[in-house]
Amino acid sequence: MITQHLDYFDGDTVLEAYVAYEETDVQKPLVLIAHDWSGRRESACNAAERIAAMGYVGFALDMYGKGVFGSDGDTEGNAALMNPFASDRALLRQRVRAALVAGRNVPQVDPTRVAAMGYCFGGMCVLELARAGADVLGVVSIHGILAASELANEAVRAKVLCLHGHDDPMVPPDQVLEFETEMTKAGVDWQLHAYGGTMHAFTHAGANNPEFGTVYNQVAEKRCYQSLENFLAEIF
Repeated sequence: MITQHLDYFDGDTVLEAYVAYEETDVQKPLVLIAHDWSGRRESACNAAERIAAMGYVGFALDMYGKGVFGSDGDTEGNAALMNPFASDRALLRQRVRAALVAGRNVPQVDPTRVAAMGYCFGGMCVLELARAGADVLGVVSIHGILAASELANEAVRAKVLCLHGHDDPMVPPDQVLEFETEMTKAGVDWQLHAYGGTMHAFTHAGANNPEFGTVYNQVAEKRCYQSLENFLAEIF
């Protein structure tokens, strides 16, 4: 497997992706990976390598800027990094689109076959990419925030898969229903898999804070990644 860090830009902001792929003479589908609220850290890089092992190019994008990271357990610091984007979806969409352009320009990528996936805050990011009408085949939100913004949506071209913990306090049932209604009215090919007895951040092995609502769940994680693999095989 080949891995590398790759600088790219959103305007004057320098961003740093982590790219992973197995050596090949043919171009492969691209999967963008949007990180959680702590930045493009080890978990996002590991996800890029997981995607590479499936036979695709994994591109762990950077929402915050080169060298800008939060940390586990620092809710105040991580929120300070995330909130400017969560409260300004136009800025968020612009930043994710910059990653899409950079990912398509990786020589090993087939630019006609692109998907995006994201964790937690990253789930919000890839859903906004779809809402912005980006030309991608599919997006996958993994314990992501589903709430829409006040921005007008473009026609959603992507198929949408949401992998959601039913007991996630950050995404209560009314938010799920609003999302399902939004996607249905927009005529989107959408799926939502809800895992019972499962909270936020269920794929994060270090998550163990029931009071905050973040708890790792090994069974849900296994089901989640099987669904992800099936979805990518379907769209590619």
